[in-house]
Amino acid sequence: MVQSIYKWLCVSFIISTLNMNFSYHKAFSKFPLWHSPSASLLQLKGIGGLHPFHVSTTEINHNAKDNTLEITCRIFTDDFEAILEKNYKTKVDLTHTPDAAKANTNKIVSDYIVKHLQIKADGIPVSLSYLGFEIDNDAVAVYLEADSIPSVKKVDVNNSILYDQFDDQVEIIHVIIGGNRKSDKLNYPDTQAAFQF
Repeated sequence: MVQSIYKWLCVSFIISTLNMNFSYHKAFSKFPLWHSPSASLLQLKGIGGLHPFHVSTTEINHNAKDNTLEITCRIFTDDFEAILEKNYKTKVDLTHTPDAAKANTNKIVSDYIVKHLQIKADGIPVSLSYLGFEIDNDAVAVYLEADSIPSVKKVDVNNSILYDQFDDQVEIIHVIIGGNRKSDKLNYPDTQAAFQF
């Protein structure tokens, strides 16, 4: 009974994330970690300790003032730690990273995300700069940025985050250009999404 209610809530939140707006900010310290409906989806994992879905979100916002794409990837912490440990053969604790291990942790988080997330703006691959990550409840938010993008009409996304861990992974992608928001959902093994503005 509880599992069926939980699954219903998850499906409701997935549907709502495809229909609601949220905001972004440029600076890493100003990113609104959980000010989006997709964050609520990730927070549902804590209900009763159940974890029936493997879901992550990628949010891409064009900041016309700063000529940048601001990217936030939200991933369940335990899932992300598991794939980092598997791929990099090292113990990973994103919630309690000792100071001595922070540089290496940031390196492997950045390496993993950049290998599994590629973005093109108007057909041209963009270079993603890793800004850092934050933990809140059961999820990690990874922040990236792409510079020198004064305008964009089309965004192509190749997203395979956690596809090397789960064959039921779902990726929810939101793109905001000029205040217009478009969303898509990728089910494993699909990795490609295109957004025309």
